[in-house]
Order: sequence, then C-alpha cells, then structure tokens
Amino acid sequence: MEHPYLYVQAIFAMFGPGAEEWAFHHIHVLYSWVVMAMLLGLGFLSTRALALVPGKGQNVMEVLIDGLENFLVSIVGEEGRWLLPVSATIFLYIFLSNLVGLVPGFFPPTGNVNTPLSCALVVFFLTHAIGIKYHGIKYIKHFTGPSIFLAPLFLVIEIVGHLSRVLSLTFRLFGNISGKELVLGILFMLGGAFFAPLPMLVLGIFVSLVQAIVFFLLSSVYFAGSLEHAH
Repeated sequence: MEHPYLYVQAIFAMFGPGAEEWAFHHIHVLYSWVVMAMLLGLGFLSTRALALVPGKGQNVMEVLIDGLENFLVSIVGEEGRWLLPVSATIFLYIFLSNLVGLVPGFFPPTGNVNTPLSCALVVFFLTHAIGIKYHGIKYIKHFTGPSIFLAPLFLVIEIVGHLSRVLSLTFRLFGNISGKELVLGILFMLGGAFFAPLPMLVLGIFVSLVQAIVFFLLSSVYFAGSLEHAH
C-alpha cells in the first residue's frame, strides 16, 4: 500500500531529500510533538481566563479532569490522588494521539510500537517507584510471596508477570491503533469517493477512546497494587 501523504513530512521535504528521509523514519516522534503542542494549546486556552463561573472551555476541562480524578481515586484510593497529573497526562496524550490518525495527512504516534512502549515503560518504572516510596525495602515482599521457601519461585513468577505488563500495554494499544489505520486506509482506497469509510471513522473514534481508557485503567490498577501492603 502506498505511503499516505503526511503534512509534517511534506514540510521537511522542503529542506531537501535528507530532511524528508529523516522525517519519514521519525514520523511518530514528529507527530508526538504535534500532539504535545495541541495539548499545551488546549490547556492554555482553557485556563487563560479562569473564573468562578467557568466558560465553555474551562467547564469542559474541569468535567474531564474531575471525571479522571474520580475514576483514579475509585481504583487507587485517596492516597493515590497525587498520581492524577501523570495518569491524566497519559490518558490525554494517548487519546489525542489515537484521534489525530483519523485526520487526513496526520499520523497517529501510537501507530508506531515505540510510542506505546515508551508510555508502558513510564507506567512500569513509576509503579515500582511508588512501591519503594511507600514501603521502602519491604516492597520486596511483593515479589517473594508468603513463604521464604517459595520465595525463589515467586520471585521469578512476579518478575515475568511485571515484565509482561509492559508487553501487554504496548501491543494492545499498538495493535488496535495500527489495525484501525490499516482498515481505514483500505476503505479510503476502495470507496473513499462514496463515503464508505464514514462508519469506520465513527468506530475509529470509539476505538481511540476505549484504548485510552483501557491504558488509563490498567495503569491505575498497577499503581494501586504497588500501594497495597504485601500479604
């Protein structure tokens, strides 16, 4: 299938073949910057005129952030409320990254395996940083099980289980988004002139939201697990 026309790559092509080639191989990074710029712009527009009686932009952001906070607290508990900035940022970044792929000329950063992997690694390392922060050296009990005699076996099982979380978060998100892009691309080629892809665009929005929620949910569950005391 022919590579789609991408605006950012076309801009880099103005600076020569070398720049275009670099943009082609790093297109997910470039569109990650685009998504981050969009998030910064939305944050600025919704908070530049904060008021007790919020306007439309502020009201939408307050409802969104409040919903994410309540969702997070319902899973992690009150002591995990401080994790909202990280969790909400991951959700918004993934959701918007998924959505931009529905716009012609844009590439979803989550359609490249490196982007979901980077988000999964953030969750992985933060999970264990939380465990060490709250439990200190006793956090090792999460990996050794209830009996010292079974500790070596439990340690191997827990290490494999925690590493599999990274693979699960990465390939679930990457597989769904890359699959969505492939199906949309085929439909546009076969019936773009007859609006055949429109139902798939609606489904694409739904998939984008669901995948962001799933990533947010699983991340919150992992954070909650690291906060719990080992039994």
